[in-house]
Amino acid sequence: MIRLSPELLARHAAPSPRYTSYPTVTHWGEPPRARAWIEHLDAALRATPAGAAIYAHIPFCQSQCTFCGCHMRVLRNQALVTPYIDLLLAEHALYREHLGRSQLPLSQLYLGGGSPNFLPLGELDRLLDGLLNTATLQPGAELAVEADPRSTTDAQLALLRRHGFTRISLGVQDMDPRVQDIVNRSMAPGVLDHVTMRARELGFTSINYDLIHGLPLQTEESMRVTMETIARLMPDQISFYPYVHVPWIKPSQRRYTEADLPEGEDRRALYLLGREMLGALGYKEIGIDQFARGDDALAVAAREGRLHRNFMGYTPVTTRALIGLGVSAIGDAWTALAQGEKNQQRWELRVQAGELPLQRGHVLTEEDLLLRAHIHDLLTRHATRWSPAETGAPWRNAVLARLAPLGEDGLVDCRKDSVAVTVTGRAFLRSICAAFDLKLHPGG
Repeated sequence: MIRLSPELLARHAAPSPRYTSYPTVTHWGEPPRARAWIEHLDAALRATPAGAAIYAHIPFCQSQCTFCGCHMRVLRNQALVTPYIDLLLAEHALYREHLGRSQLPLSQLYLGGGSPNFLPLGELDRLLDGLLNTATLQPGAELAVEADPRSTTDAQLALLRRHGFTRISLGVQDMDPRVQDIVNRSMAPGVLDHVTMRARELGFTSINYDLIHGLPLQTEESMRVTMETIARLMPDQISFYPYVHVPWIKPSQRRYTEADLPEGEDRRALYLLGREMLGALGYKEIGIDQFARGDDALAVAAREGRLHRNFMGYTPVTTRALIGLGVSAIGDAWTALAQGEKNQQRWELRVQAGELPLQRGHVLTEEDLLLRAHIHDLLTRHATRWSPAETGAPWRNAVLARLAPLGEDGLVDCRKDSVAVTVTGRAFLRSICAAFDLKLHPGG
């Protein structure tokens, strides 16, 4: 892995979206009408034999982690889980009814949150039965789950494996006790080791750790403590996210102040140290915030040009139709995007009324689709090509002008018919994709 200079990082690592979609969620407005949304999903299902991806959002957690920006709620009474699962399965049934399919062809199932392993064992089993008994799994289907290692039990892991899950993403963030304490994520010694080893024994073939750089009280020494754990346990994948400080949106972040946060050169040094240590351990930089061991399915898909990216992140499985289930869940039909109600009570009432609970979204224009394809290709294949139809596009010269400083520093190679990301440029994919984002640059 090529080492980066702090100066290069300072010039080109301005905050930018992660581009799990284009346009990004902040630029969405009114959602498509339910009938139109179903038509977009149906067309996406018919466009590829891969079938659908399903994202099921479980918004519950045992406690509030102060760094978290996810849509979640702390739940003390697990009895309230049952009616939520009832309605999530009812929403799933609504989609199957509208699509006219009693069985959905399925290539990806992802449980996210919140903490999906917050669910009692019986409710987790009931949810998976309801989703999988009405699906026809396609060859190479990927079943994945997010989990809080502090509350992940052997019985949960065994149940997930019985249903066919092979990928698990464990929220680790940082292994330094001081950092864990200030973000309310303390984890007893040995917990992560046990969950990791037990998952491997049961047959999980892809174990991911979520790490965050830029957390309060985080130092280069605490980053080394975390990387020592990585070196000992060697998960298959690492998601290495930047901390986003938005206390006006997430009041839990007021537990600490800006004085507790590494800033400027200190923050960049944390990222550079973590990235270099991951490289020394043999992890490959797959894309935005994502690293994988050379034999992992993500790394193999990247080498073979099969990598895909959706709202669940990078995946070796390519689908066009993503159905989001649960409060705040996002769906994607490639030509249209939609998010469900973020208010749980409104989501419940609309599902009970037999409505698809869409709150906001976006129907892509022809221009949007061209730009989305470029951004997706850059994220997954590190290159994109201009089509003949784009030669005279009014925004093309503006995109190339924004790419010029990146090209001067050796991060992209711009040619007459293509744009390619260099090996060094992979660490700057956010900024490279932002050059194509006309929503960030109105008027070109």
